[in-house]
Amino acid sequence: MPTYPETKLTRALRGGEFPVIVSLARHDIDLAKAASGAGAFAIKVHLNAYHRATGTTFGSFAEERPFYEKLATLGVPLLVMAGQEKVPSAEEMDALADLGFEGFNIYFSDMQPHLLQSRLRPMPALGEKSTDKDLKKILQIPGAMMEASVAAFADYGKPLNETDLARYGDITTKAGIPVIAPSQKRFVPDDMPKLKAAGIAAPLLGVIVTGTTTESMEAAVRPIVESART
Repeated sequence: MPTYPETKLTRALRGGEFPVIVSLARHDIDLAKAASGAGAFAIKVHLNAYHRATGTTFGSFAEERPFYEKLATLGVPLLVMAGQEKVPSAEEMDALADLGFEGFNIYFSDMQPHLLQSRLRPMPALGEKSTDKDLKKILQIPGAMMEASVAAFADYGKPLNETDLARYGDITTKAGIPVIAPSQKRFVPDDMPKLKAAGIAAPLLGVIVTGTTTESMEAAVRPIVESART
């Protein structure tokens, strides 16, 4: 298994800094700049995936590479959702690392062995129907961090509630590694201390929070970043 470097992002995740990560609704450099300008610590993009919350289809590495090359010039930590049934080849994972990507995310059920041989740190996602057995398998991956993508699709966009927080707390207690919470629920600034208290290492703000324009990105991300820093 590869050994992964400790980076600004991994230190922030491990050290309780609660860095705000933004997942782009579409691959648009102005949207990425708006996220970074509003205080996002890191940016996540997608490959080989249909995104249910937006209805957007993200293409292959060859198709998305020109955007990634622009994104790499922003100088912020980069993560990639690697795919679903289709995932990048070993060579494409190497190319992502060369561009500066430092971690990849994929539902644990879609993980393929060669992805774990890459230089990108694995951040597998638990899904709505994942079990403790799945969580234990993730914990067996050296160097892994985790995403808790556990909300039901029917609940997307609803306010965060105590049941959600209890599930996050159960996952983080059992995991003992950094757990990222994606905004399947509509995270608001007041949710940040609640997520911290549940043991979440970072919020991941997606389209449900950020919207799809530079204006909505700025308006949503900045107050959440401010709340996350307090």
